[in-house]
Amino acid sequence: MRLGVNIPNFGPGTDPGVVRAWAQTSEGLGYDLLMVSDHLVITDDVAGQYPAPFYEPFTTLAWLAGATSRVRLGTTVLIVPYRHPLVTARMAANLADLSGGRFVLGVGVGWARAEFAALGVPFERRGALTDEYLGVIRAAWADEGDYRAGGVPVWVGGTSDAALRRAVRFGDAWHPLRFRPAWLRETLPKLREHAEAAGKPAPAFAPRILLRITGEPPADRRMGEGTVEQVVGDLAELRSMGAADVVLDPFSGDPEETRRPSAAWRALAAVADAWTQLSRERGPR
Repeated sequence: MRLGVNIPNFGPGTDPGVVRAWAQTSEGLGYDLLMVSDHLVITDDVAGQYPAPFYEPFTTLAWLAGATSRVRLGTTVLIVPYRHPLVTARMAANLADLSGGRFVLGVGVGWARAEFAALGVPFERRGALTDEYLGVIRAAWADEGDYRAGGVPVWVGGTSDAALRRAVRFGDAWHPLRFRPAWLRETLPKLREHAEAAGKPAPAFAPRILLRITGEPPADRRMGEGTVEQVVGDLAELRSMGAADVVLDPFSGDPEETRRPSAAWRALAAVADAWTQLSRERGPR
């Protein structure tokens, strides 16, 4: 099971130097994947969670491809209805080709109603548009002589039944974001049920979980929240559930955190060390 990091490409403390430092620090700690989020217009509903400045993901990841050498690069998640599907197909394929096959396209339907309005995209049709556009993207990539997509992995986010069906239909992996352990144990079997109903193999499982280290074990917690031992225990459980990749998200919601990235880097280092030690003790599974 490979570990990744969701790095903040937004917020008052973010600038090119900080973004590059996030990428190089994560790669240096041995993480396998760097992912960034997606917004195009910082409307009031977006700004409450992801304030400006906001670095567009394709531009940011193309730049980081030149600042890193090994780590994979991805979106968690690209809002599919925001861009014409042929634009997305071209940009994703080019980024994969130029980075040496290191790109992962994580996708979702979006949630920011005001941002949809600013872009002239009907919010009520975001699910249908996502399905339509993913079909167009897959069809475009079939022209390998032009797009040279090289098998870009598609990770489909979302937690609804429609999202699970979308993951089965279009995804190489299902990519749920931030959840409690009990919810995952109940929902993961539904993914397999949808795959069986569609007569297709279940996609891989590649979640993104919170990373918040606490001194004491919290009572009601999300996966990735608690002591280092609890976080590593969550990773071990995810591995036992068949997760191929797990992305750690150290942003807990306060934009001021982006001014102090060293705290997140220490947490990532602690988890990387503890996970490496556990893996050595238990061996491959």
